[in-house]
Amino acid sequence: MAWIALVAAGLCEVLGVLALKSITTYRNWLSYVFFVAAYGSSFSLLMLAMSDISMGTAYAVWTGIGAVGSTLLGMFAFGEPKDWRRGFFIALIIVSAVGLKWAT
Repeated sequence: MAWIALVAAGLCEVLGVLALKSITTYRNWLSYVFFVAAYGSSFSLLMLAMSDISMGTAYAVWTGIGAVGSTLLGMFAFGEPKDWRRGFFIALIIVSAVGLKWAT
């Protein structure tokens, strides 16, 4: 259950980054509500996950999901460069997160 909460927290972090993009583009109140809801959910789920997963592992996986998700979102939804080197380092982040899960 804790790992499901952790993955959900990471996905909510990606939604929070999307909300930040929305705030910089539109600057309306709905973007701010989306931002607060996304990060509020993300932190709440992270806190829930930390009840069973060590702080270092949970935080590393949470930020890894956020970094990978945000980078992929930028590449595929906002036209950021799709260079093979970016894909390589994204893969390293994923392998690191899986390694942390495996090691705990």
